[in-house]
Amino acid sequence: MRHEGESLDYYAATLGEAPDWPVLAGNADTEVCIVGGGFAGLNTALGLAERGKSDVVVLEARTPGFGASGRNGGFVFGGFSRSEESLLRELGPTRAPALYRGTTAAVELIRRRIVDYGIACDDTQAGVLWANWFADPSVLIDRQGLLRERFDVEWEWLPRDELRKRVFSARYHDALYESQGFHFHPLKYAQGIALAAAERGVAVHAGTPAISLQRSGQGWRVATPQGYVQARHVVLACGGYLSGLDRRVDAGVMPIATYVMVTEPLGARMDDILRTRSAVYDTRFAFDYYRPLPDSRLLWGGRISVRHRSPSAVRDLLRSDMLKVFPQLDGVGIDYAWSGLMSYARHQMPQIGQAEPGLWYAQAFGGHGVAPTTFAGEVLASAIAGGDARWREFADYGLVSAMKPVGYAAAQLSYWWAEFRDAWKDRMEGSGRAD
Repeated sequence: MRHEGESLDYYAATLGEAPDWPVLAGNADTEVCIVGGGFAGLNTALGLAERGKSDVVVLEARTPGFGASGRNGGFVFGGFSRSEESLLRELGPTRAPALYRGTTAAVELIRRRIVDYGIACDDTQAGVLWANWFADPSVLIDRQGLLRERFDVEWEWLPRDELRKRVFSARYHDALYESQGFHFHPLKYAQGIALAAAERGVAVHAGTPAISLQRSGQGWRVATPQGYVQARHVVLACGGYLSGLDRRVDAGVMPIATYVMVTEPLGARMDDILRTRSAVYDTRFAFDYYRPLPDSRLLWGGRISVRHRSPSAVRDLLRSDMLKVFPQLDGVGIDYAWSGLMSYARHQMPQIGQAEPGLWYAQAFGGHGVAPTTFAGEVLASAIAGGDARWREFADYGLVSAMKPVGYAAAQLSYWWAEFRDAWKDRMEGSGRAD
């Protein structure tokens, strides 16, 4: 059900029949309580259940996948928001590739779960294109070489002529193609993994916000409006929709808005812009991302901001961005437009760890979270179920304060500065684009 003031979301509109998740009424005693029914929380729950630990309760204030997990662009591919070059510099030649491999393994785990659990999520196994907005090919050459030589990952080079056989835009030059990647309907997938966890014994509760957290004996007590959960372990996985349960955890992230729209069905007009079913994003810091949907619509996303915007404002902004790339779509109707909150950390890496014994967190996936949230779920599930210490590999990227409210202004200024640099580089190269 859409609440007053919310934007019209294509994913929610096309979800179809979903389980009627119960509200928690009364008290529960469990091994693990997970607060947040997005990808991080649900993957932790399913990871625990797959390891034979089904004594798990998930508390979601709205419905599974409500936040960024069910409203994002639907891209599934490896890596983090922080660049591979930065990871290599900060973690070294052994640890950096190991963390990156965790995300590529997560892509394969997502693909396998779709099959194993029969999740109908419109998955499109067509790879992901990273299209170069600029004439200078060095950004592609450098990244392709780094991935091949230091991370054992191969992205295919697509020269301009080959790219233009797939993407009919004069805007781009060359591209890299990540064949392992794919795209899907994220809300259908979120509901699918929630159902898979529930079928393995996990208690998934919707409409059940956690309102307080306190130490209780050897564990923790999480209060809800109609009862409480007593648990040995608690996982806070709330993303940009902060729980208010632990100041240290909430202070580590900055909720940032991003925008998405979906066109009317394009029918044969889709062939005027794309002869590929790959998802596409570009090389700017403030990049566009888009992908063809199974019903011949085009999903288009981009922009980040500390400001919420109305659906009509989102529509106007993104339509303008779309027409810069595909002027042949002038006049196409926009049927859906929405915004949502992502969680960012100052260091641009996920925050995954333990605040104190038994209190875990997974957040700050920074708009690049489908594979990393799956990786996080595996790391935390393995830690809780078997004492696996891999979570310590994220210790370099801990709960660094986001410095709110000053951080909001800093984040917006940083984004504007990146936009300016991209625009200046574009201008220096010359704005004309030959067909």
